[in-house]
Amino acid sequence: MAKQLDYDLIKKTAEDYGKDMTAFLRAMISHPSESCEEGEVVACIKAEMEKLGFDEVKVDGLGNVMGFMGDGDKIIAIDSHIDTVGIGNIENWDFDPYKGFEDDELIGGRGGSDQEGGMAAATYAAKMMKDLDLIPEGYKVMVVGTVQEEDCDGMCWQYIYNVDGIKPEFVISTEPTDGGIYRGHRGRMEIRVDVHGTSCHGSAPERGDNAIYKMADIIADVRKLNNNGCDESTDVKGLVKMLDPKYNPDHYEDARFLGRGTCTVSQIFYTSPSRCAVADSCAISIDRRMTAGETYKSCLEEVENLPAVKKYGEDVKVSMYMYDRPSWTGEVYETEAYFPTWINKETAPHVKALVDAHKALFGDERIGCEKSMDKRAGRPLCDKWTFSTNCVSIQGRYGIPCVGFGPGAESQAHAPNEVTYKQDLPTCAALYVAALNLYEPSAEMDNATTYRAELTDNDIK
Repeated sequence: MAKQLDYDLIKKTAEDYGKDMTAFLRAMISHPSESCEEGEVVACIKAEMEKLGFDEVKVDGLGNVMGFMGDGDKIIAIDSHIDTVGIGNIENWDFDPYKGFEDDELIGGRGGSDQEGGMAAATYAAKMMKDLDLIPEGYKVMVVGTVQEEDCDGMCWQYIYNVDGIKPEFVISTEPTDGGIYRGHRGRMEIRVDVHGTSCHGSAPERGDNAIYKMADIIADVRKLNNNGCDESTDVKGLVKMLDPKYNPDHYEDARFLGRGTCTVSQIFYTSPSRCAVADSCAISIDRRMTAGETYKSCLEEVENLPAVKKYGEDVKVSMYMYDRPSWTGEVYETEAYFPTWINKETAPHVKALVDAHKALFGDERIGCEKSMDKRAGRPLCDKWTFSTNCVSIQGRYGIPCVGFGPGAESQAHAPNEVTYKQDLPTCAALYVAALNLYEPSAEMDNATTYRAELTDNDIK
């Protein structure tokens, strides 16, 4: 039976901490923290946790910062990645991305929505649980600020799981959810295509073999793979086919929930002796988003089987990227750029805990300040992310159930003039407190997952 909680007290306590959460978020924003450069924001978070009386605060070898409340043997974690993307062209910003602004409803600055707002809400949720004596019996609450997520989704949690040896019972991701509770998202992988050519003087291009021209044909086919339908009389069937039971009989319903897979050319590289020579190599990066039923092998094979790729035969190589950038501590944790798809059932106990908490605290519809509601009103409370998160490792690799609820908006991620919504901070903090206390550990977690993509055969430790 669900615990009897004083929901009004939880909401009031969260609201009372609202100004503190806002100040903490603005402090984090003031420390530029692009992937692999998070040291200053880690120090800021560690100091805040120590000030608030966390029972234990530590920074691991990769540079993830962790705070613990409680003394139980089991762990429930609340995850926030604390790295950000860059600011892009500063002329596209109306305010300083690291000083930002604050009004009655908004906080502006890089990382506000993506995703240091989640760190602020989670940190104060743990403080509230201690204040209100609501740390679930037998558990520790782990609040973790993870690094390098923007560079390599979930690599931080591979390190936490394999090197730190921390294996929570379930994890709440605080990535922005536009006021909804999210139970899954598409996976992704990073694909590279290399094309070989032969250089010659640009005055007689027929003497060479232009790798850029070959790649242009391949790029056109990649575009068809993303844009074509599945009923077209073409030798390139579009990725939308995975929504059709004819092509995806076992998982088309899950694919319809997550949305179709996509692919786009995200980078182009080339080599040439000079500007007056034919290019002797060309390479592209492909960002591939994967829906239910797609595998890393099927995604590689789709590119290998494109007409232009087959046309150029042995001059083309299709591969998956590996990731090995050093963290801000200097630690290197090499892994593959493959991030598995996952979905949980709406009836899963950890998902139900968040839904029940939301209904008890705020009702059965998404809430938010006036400026946020254009992206929230009318949408289902329980839904999924468009982008991917650390859950690709937590649940996708290791089967630890995940669920998402976080401040801010997906549309603000990686955008200039990034903002988050002040009201979301106490809303999220209150929900985390209530949900952890409504979670029924006796419920069968083995039945949480409805879809989880397979792993490669690489033994990543």
